[in-house]
Amino acid sequence: MTVVPLNGPLRRLISISPKSTLYFSKRTFATTLPRDADWGFIGLGQMGYPMARNLRAKIPESDTLVICDANPESTQRFVAEHSNQRVEVASNPREVAEKAGTVITSLPEPQHVKGVFHTILKNGLPKLTKERLFIDCSTIDPISSREVASAVHSTGAGRFVDAPMSGGVVGATAGTLTFMVGASSKVPGLVQEVEDVLLLMGKKMWLLGEQGAGLSGKLANNYLLAISNIATAEAMNLGVRWGLDPKALGQMINSSTGRCWSSEVNNPAPGVIETAPASRDYSGGFGVSLMKKDLRLAVEGAREAGTHLELAAKAQEVYDATEAAHRGKDFSVVYQYLKDHSN
Repeated sequence: MTVVPLNGPLRRLISISPKSTLYFSKRTFATTLPRDADWGFIGLGQMGYPMARNLRAKIPESDTLVICDANPESTQRFVAEHSNQRVEVASNPREVAEKAGTVITSLPEPQHVKGVFHTILKNGLPKLTKERLFIDCSTIDPISSREVASAVHSTGAGRFVDAPMSGGVVGATAGTLTFMVGASSKVPGLVQEVEDVLLLMGKKMWLLGEQGAGLSGKLANNYLLAISNIATAEAMNLGVRWGLDPKALGQMINSSTGRCWSSEVNNPAPGVIETAPASRDYSGGFGVSLMKKDLRLAVEGAREAGTHLELAAKAQEVYDATEAAHRGKDFSVVYQYLKDHSN
């Protein structure tokens, strides 16, 4: 095993306390089947779990998927659901990287991504026959992502790209996610390889530029989503207060100029879209806390870029209040918050 000097960006990652990572878990159980090719997936949360499920369904039966998560129940449930397929549970992120040529991460916050890669990189990695590919699907800030990418590349651990996704839990489950990718155009074949992997879990990939560009695109998109969700909730609440039938109002909006994803797919008024979280007491979907995180990252990024966001402060205020009143619900529950606070 190669020991890598602790300098440059790697030193910054190594200085992160291991306590900062959520992804240390004891081995629960593992198969001993011989491996043909290995894939790794770290982070079996609301998005990661169905993504890993789709990945396991699409890769060759002879390949092995090595999974890792802080919650042993998630890994046990995943293995139980795939008892006839090659799935192994790793005791920590490093074990995943040691075995897998392609490693996908889906983690909550920047500190979790840094913590995971601190564990993976701190003592160098053994060489594989093919250079490793790390695809980080987490939504974090571009600066943190570039720091991790620099550590991966400077230590010779492999190639790293950012590939946050859009489509929510519904899209992750259906395998219809859209990925926004930042990848080096100077590495021959990298973009095609990344696309081949991502289309096992989604339906479209947008290459937005060099490393970090995918996250910039994702945060711009989710800033817009945060605002359009509030506006849709206000419009639906206003129409209902005027005596309009919410389903008729929603159908009209979706055939008119107000049409948007928040009205057509994730309408915040209960009963308008039967498959939307609003029609099942706002359960599942994209949590208010996650929207708050993405909105915060977008605002921080805008500040660093010297870009003024006129509606950001009010949107953050609305989501703060909504989360306090409806913690754990889909972010479209802002409709219920507005309804409850209407005079």
